[in-house]
This record gives sequence, C-alpha cells and structure tokens, in this order.
Amino acid sequence: MQLLNFTIIKLTICLVVGILLAHYLNLDFQTVVLITIGVVILLGIYWLTIKSKISRSPVFGCLAFLALAGIGMTSYYIQDEKLRPNHYTNLNPSDSLSVLTLQIRERLKPDAYNDKYIAKIIAFNKEQATGQVLVNFRHDSGLKHYNVDDIIFTSTELQEVQQPLNPHQFDYRSYLELNQVYHQVYLKSDEVLQLSNSKISIYGYADHLRTKINAKLTASGFKSDALSIMNALLLGQRQTIDKSIYNNYVNSGTIHILAVSGLHVGIILLILDFLLNPLLRLKIGRIIKPIILVAFLWCFAVIAGLSPSVTRAVTMFSILSIAMHLKRPTNIYNTLVISAFFILLVKPTMLFAVGFQMSYLAVLGIVSVQPLIYKLWQPRYYIPHKFWQIFTVTLAAQIGVVPISLFYFHQFPGLFFISNLVVIPFLGIILGFGLLIIALALLNVLPHILVLAYSFIIDSLNDFIAWIAQFEAFLFRDIPFSLTHVLFSYLIIIALIQFFKHPNFKWLMVSLIGIISFQCFYFYNKFKTRNDALIVFNKSRYSLLGQIQNNRINVYHNLDSASFSSDNILKNYKVGESIREITSDSLHSVFMHKNKTLLIIDSMSVYKGLSFQPNYILLRNSPRLNLNRVIDSLKPQKIIADASNYKSYLKRWKATCEAKKIPFHQTNEKGAFILD
Repeated sequence: MQLLNFTIIKLTICLVVGILLAHYLNLDFQTVVLITIGVVILLGIYWLTIKSKISRSPVFGCLAFLALAGIGMTSYYIQDEKLRPNHYTNLNPSDSLSVLTLQIRERLKPDAYNDKYIAKIIAFNKEQATGQVLVNFRHDSGLKHYNVDDIIFTSTELQEVQQPLNPHQFDYRSYLELNQVYHQVYLKSDEVLQLSNSKISIYGYADHLRTKINAKLTASGFKSDALSIMNALLLGQRQTIDKSIYNNYVNSGTIHILAVSGLHVGIILLILDFLLNPLLRLKIGRIIKPIILVAFLWCFAVIAGLSPSVTRAVTMFSILSIAMHLKRPTNIYNTLVISAFFILLVKPTMLFAVGFQMSYLAVLGIVSVQPLIYKLWQPRYYIPHKFWQIFTVTLAAQIGVVPISLFYFHQFPGLFFISNLVVIPFLGIILGFGLLIIALALLNVLPHILVLAYSFIIDSLNDFIAWIAQFEAFLFRDIPFSLTHVLFSYLIIIALIQFFKHPNFKWLMVSLIGIISFQCFYFYNKFKTRNDALIVFNKSRYSLLGQIQNNRINVYHNLDSASFSSDNILKNYKVGESIREITSDSLHSVFMHKNKTLLIIDSMSVYKGLSFQPNYILLRNSPRLNLNRVIDSLKPQKIIADASNYKSYLKRWKATCEAKKIPFHQTNEKGAFILD
C-alpha cells in the first residue's frame, strides 16, 4: 500500500510539473505532442526489454517522468481553445462591430451596474465558431434575466478585459483567461434578440432545476437572505448572497461552509448509502449500489456548478464508494491523490484555482495533522469528546490552509475555532433538513411550520456569524505574505509532521532550517531598503498620489476620510510592498522626486509664470486649457492624465500629444504611473 501510495504521488507530481511548464512556457503544441509520443514509445520498448529490472533502473524513471510531464503539457494545450482553428480569435474580425450568436453557459454574481454571464460563442460574423466571452447586461428598465442555454443574437464590439491598473491589484483578466474567457461585451436589453430558451445541455437542465427549486421555495414563504444561504449550502450557488452577510462569513472564518465541499458531499453520501441499502439484498447489489451512488453524486456536482471544491469532493467520494463496495482496502492519501490526478488530467487549469488548492490542502491538513493533535487529550465523556474532535479537525484544516490563505487574502480570523465549534455540529442537521425541505417543496407538500422553523435556523446561523464577525480585534488584516513565505511555511509544517510521527535528527534539522529560513526572509523583507518612488494611482473620479520613502508612503489625495481609510488601492499596495506606515495629506501643486519635477494642473488651469521647467505634467479634474500651448511653453517630457478627467478631454489630449510626438500616459488605460 505504501509503495502504491508513493507511486501515485510521483505520477501526480510529474503531471503537475508538465502543467506548470505548459502554463509558464510558450511551447509549440505539435512539438510537445510529437516528443511526448516518442517518449511514451521509448518507455514501452524499454519496459518490454528490461521489465524484470525496472525498479532499479534510473533510465526508466527518467522516461516515465518525461512521459507524464508530456501528458500533463499535452492535456493543458488540448484545453487551450485558442489553438483551435475555428476559435473566434483566429477568424477574421470586423473593423468595429462583431455579429455574435451566443449561448448562455453560466450566471455570475452581478455588480452595481451589470448582470454578468459567461456565454459560449456559436457563430462569429456568420461563421461557425468556438470560444467564450464575458457578457455584461447593463441595468436598465427593460432588463431581462437570462437562463443557462438561452441563445441570443447581437451585434456589438468585443472588448479586452482590462488589466490591473494599480500595483498589486487582483488580476481579473488572468483569472478569466484561465477559464478560457478572453473578451467581454457590454449590452443593453434593446440590443439583444433572444433566439431560443430551450434546454440543450446538462448544465441547462441543472439551472432549470435550480430555478424551479428557488421558485418553489419563494412561493413557500422563504425570504431572500435565507434563500441565498440555502442556495449556497445546498445548491452550490453563492451569486445572490448579500455582500454584508458574505463578509461576515469571511471575517468569522466560516466561509468554507458556503462552498459545497467534502463535508456536504459526505453527508449526502451517507444519506444515499442508507436509502440504497436494500439493494444489497440483490445478487448484484454490490455492483449496482456504487454505480447508482456515483451517478447521484455527479448529478449533485453538476447541479452545484462543478466548482473545484465539489468536483474534488465528488471525485474522492466516488473512488471511496467504489472501493468500499468492492471490499478493497482504501487509503485516504491514495484516494486524494487519485482524485487530484484525474481532475488535473481532465481539467489542468484547475491547478491554479484557489478553491482547488485550499480544498486539497484542508483535507491533507485534517488527515495528517488531526490525529497528532487528537492524541494530546482523550476526553472520557461523549460531549467533550465530540467538541474536542471538532476542534482538532478545525484546527488541522486551518493549519493546512493558513499559508495559502494568507498569500491570497492577507487576513486571518482569530475566532475561527469558536465559530466552527458551534456551526459544524449543526451543519449536518441543516443540510439534512434542507434536502428534506427541497424535496417537500418540489412535491408541493411543504408545511408552513417547516418553512418558519428552517428560516429561524438559517436566520439564527446568520446572526451568530454576524456576532462573531463584529469582534474585529480578532480579525488580523493586511498581513504581507509572499509565495516564498508559503513555501517555507509548508516546509516547516511537513517537517514537523514527520518529526512527530518519526522523531529523528533529520526531520528536526529540516524543521529548524525551515523556521530559521522563514525568519530570515521575513526580517529581510520587512527591513530591506526600498527604492523611493512617486506613484500616480488610477482612482475613478479622484486623484491619488503616493510618495514612497523606504517603508513609509505619504499619500496625497482629494478623498474624504471614510473613503481614504477603506480604499483598497492603498491597502493592496501596502500589503504587497510590506509598507509599515501610511500618512495622508492634501494634494500639492508641485512634487519633487530625485531631481525630477511633477507639476499638477487642475481645473483652475494655473501654469503660467513658473520659475522652473517641469519634467512631467499631471492633468487632473478636467482643466480647460489649450494643451498645445502648455506643451510649447513648458516643454515637459511626458503628459500624465489620471482618472478624474472627462473621457472626452482625455481623447482630445491623447490626440494632441500624438501630434506633438510627446508621450501621453492615461492611467485608466495604461495603469498607474510610477516614477522611480
């Protein structure tokens, strides 16, 4: 079993290496395929030649590594839709407007201005095509809500998804590209013709079922807040959760219960296993039962949207269920690694999904760390024993995910153990009760007393989570944590686990080396001397400048105090650059940086009679001026315009600078201007 486990791990590592190489290196697909086929053939010949000595052959190991890495790269490139000749990016685009026939594939969480969907391209400029786009339907009085599989026709302009315009900002463009989405369109209701609303895919039928369930629950008397939590817990859909409620779950450390994962799937498996037990009386019951179980689990996964967490959980429990009913010995590490291997083989880009990473790391933390913590105390009574069990599971899961969580979110909920001790024991009841509620609602036999009872449970859950989240002193925010910190953290965790399992000098030394390396890098990163810089940030309708001096940033702005304290642009920059102090000041007219002068011209348009010649000019707040005269009189090296200006002004200034052959930096197109 240990040999099998180690072999599976090695195969999965090789596959992951191949996926990483394909992701970060721009290699030719055909060359990769030919080399992979050649290596596989060599591997087969070599195995047939010396199969009795394979276990001692380094050549076989190298060929196997290259073959699996090549398979990982090939799998990654096969999924790249842009390599297909009929992908819309490879067809002849029109000069301005594109004629599109689109099929709605996924409904996303709306923002303040648009309803958002992922749509599949069926036809592009009257040619059959493939690909996906982000569709934004502007909120207007005639707005229609579309369902999955609806087919629409429109003529519009394809726009690239904007890159991050400020340092350390979330890269939404890269996130969409990992999901094969490269452009977006903005539509109004009167610009769209709906061609069909028929259901033609399993995703469409799943969405129709979710819509029907929501309609039944709404008709039964469930309010929006309770309904949104039910959608998240039972149907894997979090688009309708109120932002304040969602933030409460994040800040209390219980956001994981809103993502359908192993716990949810495990409960469903137990319920189905109990209901299907009579099948074991049949002669082939041990064959039929796991097939039905797996089929039901994957139906649930599709209904829940095939998120990374539910895909991982259903894959793992499918393997576990088959092994159990075939009376084969199972190993949780084997099951985890096999599920990861097949998921990455089918969808390699899942490797870069935060949910996929955190899901596996949490489970690995539970199965490896929880038994060690659990042994520290053995309660004699049932209730303390259960609470201790839940606490150790929660703590182990946090140990598994905290480094990667700090890297992505830069915060840590200090009261996670209290919230989970209360929530997790009742989550099984909430899920089981919720499935019964849905079944009764679909059958139109849901009593109103059950609606009131379940609404009270969900409201009580939200109230408790909100009460935990209000203790902001226990929520540690804005923690700088780089990828190097993550690697050192997992080195320490793995070494300590191994030391406690097999106490020896080797693992003790690895642990100490990891801890010392982490400390050295932490202090170096905290106290290293940073290059001074002057930054003009991109802030819609406002002006925001930062002057960095070592570990301090002086911010000059025209924001009010509340907007300044909550501004994410500054928070992201502070965390990303490990800035220790931020000071605030009003905007000045002139800034000096390393013998360079930046002149700000605002709506007052004051620039005459200067006693110096500025190197850079920043235009803000839409000044009414003749830019030709400004350039002729001041002769700056570059013109900068921030996002506080009218778009019509920006367009005119850009044309003027092109005519004058002087660089023009527009922050809402090129991003923040950094003078270092």
